Amino acid sequence: MARESSHDRPATPKLTNRNHLECFALYALLQGVPFDSAVALTMRLINGSEFIGEPFGAANFIAMASTLHALATPWLGPKFPHFFRHCFEPLFADPALSFSDKVTRWLAQPNTPLKLLSNLLLLSALAVGVAGMQ
Repeated sequence: MARESSHDRPATPKLTNRNHLECFALYALLQGVPFDSAVALTMRLINGSEFIGEPFGAANFIAMASTLHALATPWLGPKFPHFFRHCFEPLFADPALSFSDKVTRWLAQPNTPLKLLSNLLLLSALAVGVAGMQ
């Protein structure tokens, strides 16, 4: 029986700069911003951090935390699938899909509407709480 050479295996597709940028944007905008916005609103609600109360403090926090999320998740998700099972989406890095196909397929997954609805309800409740503090 002949051994399989490296030439017989399909080549792993090389990720392009555009695909890296798309993956970063999808993780930051679809997963990082909603979660980090909830964290910022919670910190504001309990007056837990002074920098959230500063001008543009919450925006800076959300931008930095979402950037860290978008950089870390695609790198750590495949290495630790058990810990990142709820936020790692392999299709975000699929070079065969266009940006709109990645979003469409993500939205078509059965658990995505539940995630979006729970984010909406959480952010709404936190916004009401923060607005009530004034």
